[in-house]
Amino acid sequence: MSIHHSNTEKIAKVMAEILEARLMKSHEVNINTFTEYDLIGFGSGIYFFKHHKSLLNLIDKLLLQKNKKAFIFSTRGMGPVWFYHRHLKKKLLAKGFDIVGEFSCRGFDTYLFDKYIPPLKFTGGINKGRPTEKDLENARKFAKDLKG
Repeated sequence: MSIHHSNTEKIAKVMAEILEARLMKSHEVNINTFTEYDLIGFGSGIYFFKHHKSLLNLIDKLLLQKNKKAFIFSTRGMGPVWFYHRHLKKKLLAKGFDIVGEFSCRGFDTYLFDKYIPPLKFTGGINKGRPTEKDLENARKFAKDLKG
């Protein structure tokens, strides 16, 4: 989930409500319980062109899954979804997951400006106010479509 502005957490909460799912952070997951679930969502904010390292490390620890459906989600400052999801998608496919959907939207982002472009810090970041109610509604629709 988003560490800096809770962007991804907002998206995850509306999806979880529709899917009647439990939200967990990477460090809370017991990898031995994956067989209990029919559908598992994997998501975080995007950091340096990929999902958060704690999520990627979790996937590395998983055993091979059989007939397990998964979806990927994220929030990002900018750029195309396919580019940012490719790394996580590759890891999940290698673990035997069937990827049934992907969702992403823009999120309020100040990290790059704070850390690497300090003069732009005064602009207040990018995507102010994101995710918006429209973004949340799109996440709800995505979850409804997954539910069937």
